[in-house]
Amino acid sequence: MPDVVAAGLSVLFCGINPGLMTAATGHHFARPGNRFWPVLHLSGFTPRLMKPSEQEELLSYGLGITNVVARATARADELSAEEYREGGRLLEEKVERLRPEWLAVVGVTAYRSAFGDRTARIGPQERTIGSSRVWVLPNPSGLNAHWTAETMAEEFGRLRAAAQGL
Repeated sequence: MPDVVAAGLSVLFCGINPGLMTAATGHHFARPGNRFWPVLHLSGFTPRLMKPSEQEELLSYGLGITNVVARATARADELSAEEYREGGRLLEEKVERLRPEWLAVVGVTAYRSAFGDRTARIGPQERTIGSSRVWVLPNPSGLNAHWTAETMAEEFGRLRAAAQGL
């Protein structure tokens, strides 16, 4: 699954791993029940609701997308602890190279597994990767019933405000 990245982004969003529909289409967060694209718009990151097929347009807003683990699965719980750890190591290398202002990992469990930080919570983290700050966001998967699109948009909006210096 190719990343949507460039050097010096404002926010690099990091999914857990590609779902099967994402892998089949080549578009991040492609499953219809995934709330990433609506939440990105509701939070003010994009001026309109974008489709997964328009993902390259994110670069014009200073945004990008990557994943912790490259392997596509039906569910994130199919990934091994070793895949998360190796994904975290590779993600650190990518962030050090691209130097986004913020790395935004969508999914607190994925962040904890990738970076060995069992105490991480949703929100800004103490950890930095090079000069990049880190924020953990709720997982926008439709399987994450603890968060509504509206409450997710509030958290995404907090990151947007921080990234824009508001």
